[in-house]
Order: sequence, then structure tokens, then C-alpha cells
Amino acid sequence: MPVRVLVAEDEYLVREEIKASLTELGHIVVGEASDGETALNLAKSVKPDAAVLDIKMPGKDGIEVARELVKEGICAAVLLTAYALPEFIQRAKEAGAFGFLTKPFDPKALDAALQIAVARFHEFRKLQEEVSELEEELATRKLVERAKGLLMKHYNLSEDEAYRLLQRRSMETRKPMREVAEAVLMTLELMEEPKATRKKR
Repeated sequence: MPVRVLVAEDEYLVREEIKASLTELGHIVVGEASDGETALNLAKSVKPDAAVLDIKMPGKDGIEVARELVKEGICAAVLLTAYALPEFIQRAKEAGAFGFLTKPFDPKALDAALQIAVARFHEFRKLQEEVSELEEELATRKLVERAKGLLMKHYNLSEDEAYRLLQRRSMETRKPMREVAEAVLMTLELMEEPKATRKKR
């Protein structure tokens, strides 16, 4: 399956070689850059499937760019370097790079690295989305519990009655339970403020 690729390499001849190899492999080069800052801005604009990044580039190096790309969920990053130094490999792992190749590279190895990187990146994004959904669900549950507690306290309701009241309000207003719970909390907590002020006096 063709991969839309951004190529970032400061050496012109090497960059042309990477582009030619990608084209021969059936991939699509959607952008090129000779420095890290340009590569990052271009990636945000063209939204490639993957970026092939030379580690040593002017300004931001390839590892810094990879870290930003992964952090912002833009695309997978495959790093290229002439020297597979342990410090580079460690930094690449910490940055979340999905592939690491040494120059001169084998086009078949580049192809495999790209395919694996894109697949892993999709898995990573899916996991991120699942975690985000779980966090949202947990936050909603906490708000609903607090709203139920205040409804029970102010209106002498049972837990089940308070929950059904929130549910009914959600259906009537066609708003998520979280929004309904937030509105209830805001209203009832405001009602409690004057009482707290009087007690202090």
C-alpha cells in the first residue's frame, strides 16, 4: 500500500536518492525539507503518513522533529543516520520514533521500515484514543457522582432518584450527562456559597 512520505535531509544528493527510492517503491513523496523546523511545519501542513528524517540537520535535529510529530499525533517517524551510535538510538527510542535506519540504506529495508512504522503509529493512535475515551468516561462519572450527591442533599432524594433525574434532564435537553452534571453542580454549589459565608460570619 502506498505511503505518503515527507523527506527531511539536509544533503541534497542524499535527499534525491531517498525520494527516488520511495518513488520506485510505489510511495508518494508529499514534501521535502533540508532542516528540522521546515520539516515540522511542512508535516503539520501536508499531514503525511510518515516522515523520513535525517538525524543531523540544521536547527531542530531529526530526533526533536520525531518527538514533536509523535507527540502531536501527526505521523510516524523513521530516522536515518550515518552513525548508529548508542546515544542516538536511545534518544530515538525516547522520542517515540517508529523506525531507525543507517545510511547508506537498502531501499527494501526502507520500505519495510515505513510499512511497519505506519502500522505501529496507527496502533499507537488507536491506543491514545482509547485512553482519552476512558479518561473522559472517568471524568464524567466523577461529575455525575458529585451532582447526584448534591441533589440527594438538597432535595432529599435517593441515589437512584437523583440519577434518574439527571438522566431525564439529559434526554429532555439532548445534552450529554457530563454537561447536565456540570450545570447541576454550578447551580447547587452557588446555592451553598451564601450558607458558607454566613457560617464564617
